[in-house]
Amino acid sequence: MHRRKITLPSWLPLDWFILALIGTVVLAALLPADGRAATVADGATTVAVAFLFFLYGARLSTREALDGMRHWRLHLTVLACTFVIFPVLGTAARGLVPYVLTHPLYTGLLFLCLVPSTIQSSIAFTSIARGNVPAAICAGSFSSLIGIVITPLLAALLLGNGGGGFSADSMLKIALQLLAPFLAGQLLRPWVGGFVARHRKVLGYADRGSILLVVYAAFSEGMVRGIWHQVTLGRLGALLAVEAVLLAVMLTLTWHGSRRLGFNREDRIAIVFAGSKKSLASGLPMASVLFGAQASLAVLPLMLFHQMQLMVCAVLARRFARSAPEPMAPEPASATAKPQEAQPQESQPQETQAREAAQAPVGA
Repeated sequence: MHRRKITLPSWLPLDWFILALIGTVVLAALLPADGRAATVADGATTVAVAFLFFLYGARLSTREALDGMRHWRLHLTVLACTFVIFPVLGTAARGLVPYVLTHPLYTGLLFLCLVPSTIQSSIAFTSIARGNVPAAICAGSFSSLIGIVITPLLAALLLGNGGGGFSADSMLKIALQLLAPFLAGQLLRPWVGGFVARHRKVLGYADRGSILLVVYAAFSEGMVRGIWHQVTLGRLGALLAVEAVLLAVMLTLTWHGSRRLGFNREDRIAIVFAGSKKSLASGLPMASVLFGAQASLAVLPLMLFHQMQLMVCAVLARRFARSAPEPMAPEPASATAKPQEAQPQESQPQETQAREAAQAPVGA
């Protein structure tokens, strides 16, 4: 008798990183860092966040980013979705307080709307859906790069002192902990870029470990301060419903809006996946710097939205792939025709990067 292997449904992209995030939250609930342990965890978090953004800077290819600027209409559309439409919708959700959302949960929801777009999962889903993969690569890179500056500025503007005590000191902290390591990575890229590329898998575990440390420190402080007693199951259900509506609105706007703007099918797919998604990898470290002791509730909406967008976009990507027009078969060469020389594959680096992203876990 053969045993049947139990596998997760194909529409449920619950990879090990998502499971590790859930386990980290449970660990923080059972064994929160307190006293001297909390001080050590805060120091380790500061170092981990700086290292994380150094890796972001070392990985980002300036040449590819500059080459991608030729498709500026698409990139401006994605940036407008990420840093204009999302914040407008988040600001409009203020009317849900206090009837649907508590003020701390709304603060986290608004912060979610200010976070940059993803890179890896946008590329992966665009590749699966047969969209414009090079455009998705550049759009995600631009969003992450600009978000290092735009997200803290928007948070200071829209959240004010209620979001975590924004001041000149906090902005200086952001510059030193986020922007400076990123610029250092960019400056040292000619020397460390090859090493980072060769050890991409190992360093991938390192940056995900940094994110897990940020989550543990934030949720531990929330447990010690008793913040989680403010959240009920009813409020969590309401938050999930609000986020589902937010995601549905953005998916609809990006798909139909890009059609009205005259983009072709491949570009519209890239806009949908890059313009409707939010980066957990960038948002969690930013929240730890921006919110301090209030970071645990601030990152909860982002963590829930992240998993929701993965499941929904996985379904959409496969649906787009099934409805994609079949490529035209090449005409058979005549027997008398001379064989043509193979043309160089100019897009090979981007195609390789797309295949790696499609095979990588989409939880980052």
